[in-house]
Amino acid sequence: MNVDIRYSRAFALAVITLPPGDEVRAEAGAMTSMSGGVEIETKAQGGMLAGLKRSVLGGESFFINTFRAPSGGELTVSPTLPGDIVHMPVGNSGALMVQSGSWLASDPGVQVDTKWGGRKTFFSGEGLFLLRCTGTGDMIVSSYGAIERRALGQGEVLKIDTGHIVAFEENIGYQVNKVGGWKSTLLSGEGLVATFTGPGTLWLQTRSPADFIGWLIPQLPKQQS
Repeated sequence: MNVDIRYSRAFALAVITLPPGDEVRAEAGAMTSMSGGVEIETKAQGGMLAGLKRSVLGGESFFINTFRAPSGGELTVSPTLPGDIVHMPVGNSGALMVQSGSWLASDPGVQVDTKWGGRKTFFSGEGLFLLRCTGTGDMIVSSYGAIERRALGQGEVLKIDTGHIVAFEENIGYQVNKVGGWKSTLLSGEGLVATFTGPGTLWLQTRSPADFIGWLIPQLPKQQS
């Protein structure tokens, strides 16, 4: 996938150059523009049941758009929230786990499925399900805020607020824990954290959509009866 990421890190736009006969899959609504020679097909990837699973459990759109360029062309995609975009390969180090809402586009060789995160994600505030991306190819992932890539060495530990996780390698060990004692967990405003233990690579975002929503709702004008 030939990708040029522009306007990073606040309002990133991914410009994808498609050689003749090439195609790319993208989240419904992600397309910003496409050249005249690009064709679009909309369907549920993997069939109706897979699309329903990804939509209901993973928080993604039921349908996925496939863009084809028989004679070559250009496609631009962007996320809903202001933030960054990162271009990452899939297949070199196994599956990648991506938080709901961050998958933007990928090569046809990348399969996007929904996986239960287990009991350790039950109280994380981010839902029970993550997107599991496998196969071989390139993928574009977006964030709210800037994206920081962290490579952890053997035994290295990093604790991250669960709302700031974008993606991580499936083989990296992690647990969801309290930020401290019960007093700190309830009163510090930090809640729960995901503790990752290397080796492995993960990506985090500098802003949390849930925190923004929590700030925004009290600011909205209240309806007078």
